[in-house]
Amino acid sequence: MHIAERTLRFMNGFLKSYGPSNLKKVLWDKEFSGDKWDFIDNTLGDCVYPVLEKYAENGSILDLGCGPGNTANEVAADAYQTYVGVDISEAALSKATKRSEENGRASRNSFIQGDFIVYVPPQQFNVILFRESMYHVPLGKVKSMLDRYSKYLTDRGVFIVRMNTTGSLLGRMKAIGDVMEREFDVVEKRQFGESGPTVIVFRPKLR
Repeated sequence: MHIAERTLRFMNGFLKSYGPSNLKKVLWDKEFSGDKWDFIDNTLGDCVYPVLEKYAENGSILDLGCGPGNTANEVAADAYQTYVGVDISEAALSKATKRSEENGRASRNSFIQGDFIVYVPPQQFNVILFRESMYHVPLGKVKSMLDRYSKYLTDRGVFIVRMNTTGSLLGRMKAIGDVMEREFDVVEKRQFGESGPTVIVFRPKLR
């Protein structure tokens, strides 16, 4: 039974990252409709917020894989003017929209249902954020996806990636981090605690 459970867990994770968009939506909606992700409902004080507030420069934020709206509702209200959150799960976005309305941020926060790997933004942004969502990008697509999104950064704009680089995902996340550091200009990189998350700030290289 233990082996069977591990196999099912692996397949679920694989499909949520590598499956077709319609299947990924079904899987994520099922999880966000239940209580599996309730533990992330409050992430006040997260290490990514001071970094995000610094580089947003009271401008615009694109949050790819925004989930139930933590960043949209917990980052300092005076750190940005407009926020766009993209997530494949309508169930997660329903929670995000409700939270924004309750917090008086509905006029500045907007949410779009879609697969961020192929999403096309409507404008340029000061910050494009991947908060834990980089786990779900196939390694072979990381550079091409970031190259495509580079066109939607302002002249001073940056990517910010928050990810855990310890545990079972160490090898894969290190490989993704290597792509960022090799192919882009790293502005800032911080490790929070010996086994805590890493936050990387980077931008396209000057050609």
